[in-house]
Amino acid sequence: MARILSHAAFALLFWATSPVTAFQSTFNRLPPSNLKGRISEGVRGVTTKSRHSSLYMQSSPAQKGTIQVLMSDTGGGHRASANALRDAFDVLYPGQIQVDIVDIYTDYGPFWPYNEYVELYKIMAKYSFLWKIFYEFGSTPFGLILNDLLLEAFCFDPFKECLSRPVGDTGKRADMIISVHPLCQELPLKILCDLDSNGNSRSEGRTTPFATVVTDLGGAHPTWFNKGADKCFVPSDALRQCAKDREVSDSQIIQYGLPIRKGFWGGDYGNNKAPDSVDPVESNNAGMKEEMRMKLGMADVPTVLVVGGGDGMGGITAIATALGNRLDTDGLKDKKQYQMVVVCGSNKEAVEELSSLDWGKGVNVLVNGFVNNMDEWMRASDAIVTKAGPGTIAEASICGLPCMLSSFLPGQEEGNVPFVEDAGFGRYSGNPDVISTCVSSWLESPEMMKEMQEAALKAARPTATIDIAKDLA
Repeated sequence: MARILSHAAFALLFWATSPVTAFQSTFNRLPPSNLKGRISEGVRGVTTKSRHSSLYMQSSPAQKGTIQVLMSDTGGGHRASANALRDAFDVLYPGQIQVDIVDIYTDYGPFWPYNEYVELYKIMAKYSFLWKIFYEFGSTPFGLILNDLLLEAFCFDPFKECLSRPVGDTGKRADMIISVHPLCQELPLKILCDLDSNGNSRSEGRTTPFATVVTDLGGAHPTWFNKGADKCFVPSDALRQCAKDREVSDSQIIQYGLPIRKGFWGGDYGNNKAPDSVDPVESNNAGMKEEMRMKLGMADVPTVLVVGGGDGMGGITAIATALGNRLDTDGLKDKKQYQMVVVCGSNKEAVEELSSLDWGKGVNVLVNGFVNNMDEWMRASDAIVTKAGPGTIAEASICGLPCMLSSFLPGQEEGNVPFVEDAGFGRYSGNPDVISTCVSSWLESPEMMKEMQEAALKAARPTATIDIAKDLA
């Protein structure tokens, strides 16, 4: 009990130091049409005639375009999205933009709890009731005001050091700031006002473009949405409405989809090429399954992929055990074989336990830890069991995978359940027996599988990362 109370105290401080958006100062926002123009000027203060002769065609490091991406490793999706955007800039404009990805809380948090947000997140993800309590507290007007006051009081100067640092070998600070985390809007915007006005104001005078790329899917915390940002990229209709509810104007909101890893982009994009056009659905799915199974050493039989995220959370051992046993029973009954691939992430205990089990003859089981080729494993599978993480759902839809959602963090991931269910390509249950029964029924019904696969592909947005990068640059 003492340990739980201690965790609760940590979580309270975590949310008490989050940024606020509800009662922000009014920023002198750049006109929406100036966002591209500002970054295309390249070196701050230099006026040029041509976008391509200024930012993208300079050979000197000091004249390259520079972008700083702000995030925190509270869950794997934020860094994955940041890396995806960096890769998109590299593919579209090779050698012309330098991107600085920074975990601003871990690297520049002045003291505990700011510099321990990642560990605090893991605690609250483990005890989800704590996450729910303090997520909801952080969404209240009082919580938002308190967040803003404390964060500005303690983190303004160290975060200013972060935003002032030179990007790569250019010797200059970023021409543009992109946030891919809900706790990186309010204070960075104030700091940019301070920097661009030479310390005269924290509420006006900003000239450095600032864009938010929301990396949640069906629901999001209010701190994502700040009307001081020049652009707010959202992945869904639900989050477009969330942004509008926070007084972000239609002219600021852009909807493409969720930034996802390069292996899921489709066509030649994943091969470091930028073609003029591509059929992303065809290129991602046609003829891939048999090829990928052969490459990965898998049997060419109906396959279910079970994943627990990069941190291995979500009760993956119990789910995989129940599903593996059910597939074995079905295989023996139907006189055929099924296959289950389990990706445990960093959960070494799950890898050891699942690898030690004696699986029946009706199911072939492959157990992996952390993998860097999730796109290949997904394309080799027929369905997926996963926690309701937005990135995994977006990637699974691109591969046409029906999704069995097994858990979610209260708050931002909760909205991902209706996102999948209403779109017709999945269901939710936290019960391993229900999960195994549901997935079994899918595999036994080719008609149902086809309908869900088509629904998943309809929801897919494989070009979202490229679209966002093009819009920004």
